Amino acid sequence: MHHPQPPLSARAARMALAGGIAALSLTACSPAVDVTAAKDAANPLCAPMMVALPDVIGDSKLRKTNSQGTAAWGDPSLVILRCGVNVPGPTTDRCVTVNGVDWVIKEGDPVWTLTTYGREPATEILMDPDKISSATVLADLSAAAEKVPSARNCVGQEELQNLPKSQ
Repeated sequence: MHHPQPPLSARAARMALAGGIAALSLTACSPAVDVTAAKDAANPLCAPMMVALPDVIGDSKLRKTNSQGTAAWGDPSLVILRCGVNVPGPTTDRCVTVNGVDWVIKEGDPVWTLTTYGREPATEILMDPDKISSATVLADLSAAAEKVPSARNCVGQEELQNLPKSQ
């Protein structure tokens, strides 16, 4: 035998609706930043770095993202971070060392891509140098990036000249 459900009271219906609207308005004020995860974002070696990320870079606050191994700062986003990107091989691109972490810099227009060098998985940072200083970004992120172990370092032009010549 089928027993019909008793109708919701008008008061209960209003409360459920109000609760739904409140939940909607809370999420609407700061939606998650849409960032595509890197192919190796699930690498467990990303985790120690992700939990060590700073709450603020310059004046930009850390925001929630919608994918694993990613982070964003600023609204609109001034800095995007993705762990688990392809590890850069030997390159002639500029490489800088900040607080013990090597970064390969590809200057785009307007977005620069900064990728850790010699660390696996690699971490990529996307940023616009006209809106935030790359020195600030790298200084603020180096302590976290250092949580991924380093296997090799950038080699400068001076060091290349000092390598033993093959016979």
